[in-house]
Parts: sequence; structure tokens; C-alpha cells
Amino acid sequence: MSAPEPLSVDLLVVGAGPTGLYAAYYAGFRGLSTAIVDSLPEAGGQVTAMYPEKMIYDVAGFPAVRGRDLVKGLVEQASQWNPTYLLGRRAQELHTVEDGTGDLRVTLEDGASIRAGAVLVTAGIGEFTPRPLPAGEGWLGRGLVHFVPALDAHAGRDVVVVGGGDSAFDWVLALRPVAASVTLVHRRARFRAADSIVRQAYAEGVRVITDAEVTALRGDAAGELAEVDVELRDGTRMSLPAQTVVAALGFTADLGPIESWGLGIERRAIKVDTTMATARERVYAAGDVASYPGKVKLIATGFGEAATAVNNIAVALDPSAKLFPGHSSDA
Repeated sequence: MSAPEPLSVDLLVVGAGPTGLYAAYYAGFRGLSTAIVDSLPEAGGQVTAMYPEKMIYDVAGFPAVRGRDLVKGLVEQASQWNPTYLLGRRAQELHTVEDGTGDLRVTLEDGASIRAGAVLVTAGIGEFTPRPLPAGEGWLGRGLVHFVPALDAHAGRDVVVVGGGDSAFDWVLALRPVAASVTLVHRRARFRAADSIVRQAYAEGVRVITDAEVTALRGDAAGELAEVDVELRDGTRMSLPAQTVVAALGFTADLGPIESWGLGIERRAIKVDTTMATARERVYAAGDVASYPGKVKLIATGFGEAATAVNNIAVALDPSAKLFPGHSSDA
């Protein structure tokens, strides 16, 4: 039985976060067929994986929008052009097709390949791995979590959040209205989180224990998580009821195989020019993964970069095309 023909598209977007999803919409608007590949099983990138319930305040046109609602809107916006989604599949190798067309071929970890006229990398921070809670070994998925994709799953439960960054405080404030109790434990007296969100947590009466570490997670007779042991720096020990522990200790990130694609990477970011082009022919980058002098890493910035990249890609694939396609409202 012969192997199936590889998927062939005008544009392959590597990364299905907000920037990649908007790029898929804009590519369709420019008449380009598009596929989107992402190692995560759902569209939305970091937003879906890490803070779907968080309110985002700096996206144009929305006084505030919940992370999952932003992703839902972006998917619906792109859907009118029927992009092909290749989710839960990691992009592995990039090669130039040796037939004189200049096309590119991206091979996935599972052996499948995609032929594309151009590639747009919107990989954000790349693949991220949560930092483990040392005391939580063996409890992951049994009460210990790193992210909270659905607040209702923790309704009526005692929750202990471990960490001192923005994410830790985000989870504390988001869970407080639905959980039976929420306690934040941090090993230092100072926090990495923004002062405003720390003040909000204290103002809402959140219990915060500082200069302390979670030393053990313990279960009940049925083996379900029931409480955690906490030790303060002065030697004081206490036990807290907990059916959920959120380990918000940050994460490590890297670009994985993309680093070997010859794109001109410095400090885990891809250098681009004003067209969003990388060091490799017909490969572009946009969003947090793209770097240039004066870059500000915002979702709003990524949307503009996606449009810039796609318009320049349209011209690269068809030199007779216009760089500026006109306003969508004129269509």
C-alpha cells in the first residue's frame, strides 16, 4: 500500500496560539490555503493551557475578555476559511523541496509531512514544562495540578496554591469565589507578581502564608488528597486541608526542533526584519517568538505582526499580488 500524499498548502502556521489563529484568518482573507500545527491538543496555545479563565484587558475592542472566550472567537473567525488543524502533533524538521519551486516541507514527529509555499512560526515561548513541586511526587493528576482549565472542577474544595508569581495570584483570585477555601503558600515574603494583584488578594481576605514551603501532600483512607503539610522558616509546622494543590511555580520553555531550522535565533527568540521574515527564505515569524528592536510582547502586537507577515507572504508567493489587500470592510 503506497504512502498517502503529503498535505499541501500555501501557508503552514506553526503554533496555534492567538497570533497563529489570527494569521490563519488573515491568510484565508488573502486567498491562501492554510494548515496549523501545534504540539498541544487544543487551539489557543498558552492561553488555553495556562489561563483560560483569566480576564485579559489589553486586547483591542474588548474592555475585558476571558482567555477561553478570546480563543473561541479567534477559532470562529478563522473557520470561515476552513484551515486544517494538526493539533497534538509536533513539527520536527524543515527542508526546502528540491524541485525549483522554493516550497518547504515540514515533517511532523509522527512521520507525516506538509508541503507549504511558506511557513509562519507563531510558537510563542515554545514548548513549556511546568516546574515540579518537590513534595508532590506521585500526586500529579490525583489532586495536584499545574493549571486550572475549569474552575468548576474545584467548586466546594479546599485549595492550596503554591507560588508567588502572577499565575499563582490569578488562580487564587479566580478560585476564591467557587472553592470552599483558598490559601496561597510562598517560600519568600516578597512576590514576583504585580503589586496590584497582590494588593487585591489581601483586600479580598485571601489567606497568604509566606516564608513557608509545602513539605508533604497526604491522602485520606481512600487515597484521595486530603491535606498538605507546611513548614515555616522559623520551624513552625502546620497542616492545611486540601483536595486540590495548584503548583504555580513557573515553567521552563524552549523552541525544541525549531532551534535547528536555521532561522537566526537569539535568546529563544527568532530575529525578523520589518516584513517579519527570518534568516531562511520563505520562513516568517510573528508573536512572542519574533524579535526586533523595540519589540513589546503583547497579544495585540502579535495580531499586527501576523497581518504584516501574511501580506508579505502573499507577495512572496505571487509577485503580482498587492502588499496591501484593501480593508476587509470593503469586501
